[in-house]
Amino acid sequence: MDRTERFHIIDQMLTSRKVVTRAQFLDALEVSPATFKRDLEYMRDRLAAPIVWDRERFGYCYDFSEPGSEQYQLPGLWFNTSEIQALLSMDTLLENLQPGVLTNHIKPLRSRIRMLLDDGDHSVDEIAKRIRILPATAKTYNSDYFQLITRALLTRKRLSLDYYNRSDDSETSREISPQRLIYYRDNWYLDSWCHLRKALRSFSIDAILQLEVGQEVAIDIDEDILDRELESGYGIFSGVKTREAVLRFSPELARWVSREQWHPKQKGEYDESGFYLLRIPYSQDTELVMDILRHGADVEVLQPQQLRQKVIDRIEEMRELY
Repeated sequence: MDRTERFHIIDQMLTSRKVVTRAQFLDALEVSPATFKRDLEYMRDRLAAPIVWDRERFGYCYDFSEPGSEQYQLPGLWFNTSEIQALLSMDTLLENLQPGVLTNHIKPLRSRIRMLLDDGDHSVDEIAKRIRILPATAKTYNSDYFQLITRALLTRKRLSLDYYNRSDDSETSREISPQRLIYYRDNWYLDSWCHLRKALRSFSIDAILQLEVGQEVAIDIDEDILDRELESGYGIFSGVKTREAVLRFSPELARWVSREQWHPKQKGEYDESGFYLLRIPYSQDTELVMDILRHGADVEVLQPQQLRQKVIDRIEEMRELY
């Protein structure tokens, strides 16, 4: 956390607990004693915070006995990146929500979110004017399907569906046991046990053509198995049997890619020439190939050869097209 966040935590602890020990501060702030000392000195000297050491209670507290100290207030603080992203994302999603059973509940919920935004250093109107959350490549969905899916998911019923496979332009009828809904890259997916394939599969909600809730009870898959099967590889298309892709990015593009997270278990390092080597686990390469191609000539697949050849084939297809 940055220094401004630490000031906020110090102020909250002193206000709520009245007396706070040094050890309690160090534990909450996760900083060294020297850093904590500098924070206190800054708040006292620059922000006029009336923080004193109480010898009897062996802790720090606010002392408002001095004239004017009762008017002390920590300057308005801004949200951190995750907080502002969460609040603005919720507000944007609720604003764009289609009318449904929650319509009467949305207005007070949005009001509460906007009140939280107003608690910062700037008004909610100024925030909405200056900061935007723009969904990227979001797909459209049948809202009736969503209600059926969530009902089956929570009541543990199987689903019968007709599913469109984009890779080979085919349709199949499936019976599935839904396990969990996933929101990934602005799109919804349903992790399920597919009784046709007798394996775990992740279905894109927008590719469902027909859907019915069955009467048969859905089977439950252990959470650890779901994580291992569906989250171990690259992107939403993952599996237990993963391979490692080694990508080499140009020094120019490395300035951006070195700060990106492609996968939680990725490894990155610079070589002697300034190129950035990124190692990521993957199982199915559909999404990975798309991400590689969008970086054009600034990335080269070093390993494995199978992935490298697939990228070469796609480049050749593009060359023939153009």
